[in-house]
Amino acid sequence: MGTTHVTSCPLNCWDVCGLKVTVDGGKVVRVDGDEQHPITKGTICGRGRMLKERVNADGRLRYPLKKANGRFVRISWEEALDDIAENMQRLKDRFGPTAVLHSHDYANNGLLKHLDQRFFNCYGGVTELVGSLCWGAGIEAQKWDFGNAYSHAPEDIDNSRHIVIWGRNVARTNIHLFERLLAAKKRGATIVVIDPLFGPTARIADHYICIKPGTDAFLAMGVMKELLRLGLEDRAFIEHHTVGFADVEQVLQTISLAEIEQYTGVSRHTATELARIYSDRPTATYLGLGMQRYANGGNTIRWIDALVAASGNVGIPGGGANFGNLQVSEWFDRAALTLPERKTASRAWTMMKQAEEMLRANDPPIGMVIVTCGNPLAQVPNTNLVKKAFASAETVVVFEQFMTDTAAVADYVLPVAASFEEEDVYCSSMYHAYVNYGPKLVEPPGEAKPDLWIWTELAKRLGFGEAFAYTREQFLNMALRPLERHGITLERLRAEHRVLLPVEPVPWRHRRFQTPSGKYEFTSSIARQKGMDGRLTIMHPAESAETNPLLAAKYPYRLLTIHPLRSNHSQHYPLLPALQTVRIEVSADIAAEKGLADGDRARVYNGRGSLVGTVRVLERAHPGTINIDEGQWGAFGGPVNVLTPDLESDNGCGSTLYDCLVNIEKWAPREEGGAVADWQTTLT
Repeated sequence: MGTTHVTSCPLNCWDVCGLKVTVDGGKVVRVDGDEQHPITKGTICGRGRMLKERVNADGRLRYPLKKANGRFVRISWEEALDDIAENMQRLKDRFGPTAVLHSHDYANNGLLKHLDQRFFNCYGGVTELVGSLCWGAGIEAQKWDFGNAYSHAPEDIDNSRHIVIWGRNVARTNIHLFERLLAAKKRGATIVVIDPLFGPTARIADHYICIKPGTDAFLAMGVMKELLRLGLEDRAFIEHHTVGFADVEQVLQTISLAEIEQYTGVSRHTATELARIYSDRPTATYLGLGMQRYANGGNTIRWIDALVAASGNVGIPGGGANFGNLQVSEWFDRAALTLPERKTASRAWTMMKQAEEMLRANDPPIGMVIVTCGNPLAQVPNTNLVKKAFASAETVVVFEQFMTDTAAVADYVLPVAASFEEEDVYCSSMYHAYVNYGPKLVEPPGEAKPDLWIWTELAKRLGFGEAFAYTREQFLNMALRPLERHGITLERLRAEHRVLLPVEPVPWRHRRFQTPSGKYEFTSSIARQKGMDGRLTIMHPAESAETNPLLAAKYPYRLLTIHPLRSNHSQHYPLLPALQTVRIEVSADIAAEKGLADGDRARVYNGRGSLVGTVRVLERAHPGTINIDEGQWGAFGGPVNVLTPDLESDNGCGSTLYDCLVNIEKWAPREEGGAVADWQTTLT
């Protein structure tokens, strides 16, 4: 029968669900939802259930590997660690510590995953990555507006008269918000969904607005114009608690509703109705991640924030511009874990530009890349450039559980423990404010080791072993120390499994903002301190007919790369045969224009690369739109990032993954020596 344990999902997503995991004979045999979790209440998604298959998979890496003559051979941990430490010391002595690049993402939200920063800081400071492929532009935007990115508690939706889901794929990525939407609809709340793609969330909406990708800021402008024309703005809030609204009014005078209709594909009547909905407070807005993955991404989030503020929906129950919730992460002592004072040198590149920067770096050049919690050859934009950059490094070290695209190009692959194989504490920084405890339930397979063990052994070899002379329990207590005055300790977490952090359920209710002015800033002084203008502006995507008409004539369709339904980014693709096909979803107008039908093979291409897959015609997608789910492995025909650009967002903190124009053609593969040729090529 086995023993069932209460734990947490470690995946970096909105919900961070409570789990019940059954272990029998030292093996995970079942993963279910924990009915006692106050937010997730026993419901979990397919990605969470797949953790059983992931931890038990035959394809798990079990032993350290070293590449010799183009092939991996098994080596001992001692040899692997000695080699890596020797190379790190040699690079540091010759060039300084920034000759090492730490390439990472956020595959696991355990607190102790931050100990990689402790290691690199004690080493002296490496070349670090900043910003985010996922949500960096939006977080920075809300810091400019509010001083920080805070969201309302999940249960506050019960106070909302209207709910606007703006670009968030709730049914696929935030299932517990979807459940609350169903309850809200039942009690009579109005639900509006704004999205280029029609999906399950749109099906339950009272109003579905099909918007052209990348134009959400223009719709917010149109709604604000109508809000002002009808006199529905919250003038008291604007006058007493904000700065810079005159700048907004000035910009709005330079654009007409006719232009907004043209850019967005949304009628003036719809903008008028939205203005009435926003003025009929409280109206909650839940923002998604996709619309800030453009060159105008920060500006987009700021215009929607501005609409929420001008309509009086900031700081009131049932309102809010809900994007991320950094209140959660602020409660942990990151400095105690990471020791930033030990850093003696530093160099920072954005995640988006890491390949370009690697190729041109010479002071110092990158001699070693160490990859943790990520799969950059699948997830970082402009894949062909990333491949070239990684090939340029003398040594690539990858911490991994599977032979991913990135692990396959490494010189050393170090097998690491998976979820349920190490103790940690997990928290959501996006939707709810519960911190969850995750006990160690099973042993890692073969010689796989926790990241902490690897850092400790490398630290000993590099002369700072004392910085890692602590147990996991001691490290967790370090991180939790600020919470002790609130009665939240590791012992309590172990006993209760999850505890609500002391966050504000209705942010900004006292009208005290964290901006330099202490007010909501329509014109950002934080931006100006960083050398940027700070005013809201009229800005189109970088790849668009308005910005680059020649490019748009050659590549007339907008490519979206949304989150896969069954995989957390690239993590689960090797586990499900149904995932291992590139699916090209196209709007009906493209299908008609190109003579495409469900099941056809097609090639999507632009100046960065091309991809071949199987066509599916989308229901009610915005004209000219194509979607290919992100995360696909090269072994299965991916990744889609061979097509995406590596530009930075307008505020420098986010990616432009959706700011991508492509063309498409029906594909008849050419056979060369029994293999399909040209499924992925670089175009000139």
